[in-house]
Amino acid sequence: MPVESGSSAAAARQAKQKRKSHSLSIRRTNSTEQERSGLQRDMLEGQDSKLPLSLRTNLLDLFSQIEKEFENLYIENLELRREMETLNERLSADGQTAEGADLAKGALKTKASHSTSQLSQKLKTTYKASTSKIVSSFKATTSRAVCQLVREYVGHRDGIWDLSVSRTQPVVLGTASADHSAMLWSIETGKCLLRYAGHQGSVNSIKFHPTEQMALTASGDQTAHIWRYMVQLPTPPPAADVTQTPSEDDVDSSDKDEADGEAEGPSDCPSLRVASTTLRSHQGVVIAADWLVGGKQAVTASWDRAANLYDVETSELVHSLTGHDQELTHCCTHPTQRLVVTSSRDTTFRLWDFRDPSIHSVNVFQGHTDTVTSAVFTAGDNVVSGSDDRTVKVWDLKNMRSPIATIRTDSAVNRVSVSVTQRIIALPHDNRQVRLFDMGGVRLARLPQSNRTGHRRMVCCSAWCEEDATGCNLFTCGFDRQAIGWSINVAALLQEK
Repeated sequence: MPVESGSSAAAARQAKQKRKSHSLSIRRTNSTEQERSGLQRDMLEGQDSKLPLSLRTNLLDLFSQIEKEFENLYIENLELRREMETLNERLSADGQTAEGADLAKGALKTKASHSTSQLSQKLKTTYKASTSKIVSSFKATTSRAVCQLVREYVGHRDGIWDLSVSRTQPVVLGTASADHSAMLWSIETGKCLLRYAGHQGSVNSIKFHPTEQMALTASGDQTAHIWRYMVQLPTPPPAADVTQTPSEDDVDSSDKDEADGEAEGPSDCPSLRVASTTLRSHQGVVIAADWLVGGKQAVTASWDRAANLYDVETSELVHSLTGHDQELTHCCTHPTQRLVVTSSRDTTFRLWDFRDPSIHSVNVFQGHTDTVTSAVFTAGDNVVSGSDDRTVKVWDLKNMRSPIATIRTDSAVNRVSVSVTQRIIALPHDNRQVRLFDMGGVRLARLPQSNRTGHRRMVCCSAWCEEDATGCNLFTCGFDRQAIGWSINVAALLQEK
């Protein structure tokens, strides 16, 4: 017994010396970390790499942490192996070597597995955080480079529901507002050219005649008005850099301009109060209106669950399009064919075909699970629908049984628009964002948005401008009482795709 006690004391001293030696090796390792780090940074500076030096330094620090974790794990496993050998020596006299070895191996495996699991989780967390920051910074830089705010159009006293760009010369921007007015703006100067004040309720939409200087507006006063305008564009000011560097933090400043919002519209803007034609017969709010191809007929959509087709010259009702189960939210006409699409809160949109005068067919599409806020035609054979269910779907007119592409977002989608020449979809959101996608559902960009740039409240509508001379090719409006003109570098956008 005394002999066995002495051997146990000797084993304890040996283990203590080994732990002390391990501690010294760790301190020695730490003492050379700064030298190693400085040497590695010098090597990095001498290497040819396209990555910024700050990013390379961060990556070096991360990999140094990984190396230290593996080094500590390796040393810990060596110590466990030594303890296992010591345990085997102590148990060999009793014939328990195999059982002890299995026990020690089990302890080693369990501890190593636990340490590896912790290391793996730490590596995943570190990797996700670092790559997320890198990708976010790259995306923010890209968005600022290809999407720039050019001009703000301020003058309405309430939210702006809709906007449109004229299709005849002079090219002007039209806005429809809840302040009971519609305004025409010089795109290049941001000056108000004309204020239409003939409605008794909120003006919910505005569309320009395809060949004449006429506008069609829909209102909450249960009517749609057609009115003529004559404007002269002011001389544009000298070119100036009006782009702003947005903040990285999207600060909610929705109440920032509350005091300014009480101000009256532009005092020097001429007003028009009499419509050329008034379209009546709806029993509820007229939420949208559009011209049929050729401009001789117009279609309106109402909360009375019907869409009406009118003769523009006589203002007579030609057809009443019924069938929706709830209020209509939007209507749109095809640019080259006698087709109409209506959207509704009943989660459907309907395609009305007037190409054959003797047959007026209708097709119902049930692709969404919430209110369809808009459905628009493209220049080709597609329909793009947006919904409060946070999705946008692209449909083929030749086979509309199922969408050919689905875009899923994080916020309700309002009135979408599609570029005629580039076929890019602009998505205005409830969460103040505007995103750009191609027809295949691939995300291209997000317009800059912060406390200093972009919209401060819900974005209601978007509209493309195919006229390059204006300096802006995309317009958006929202409930922050302003419209914004953007310059989108489409070539760079598609190249990065």
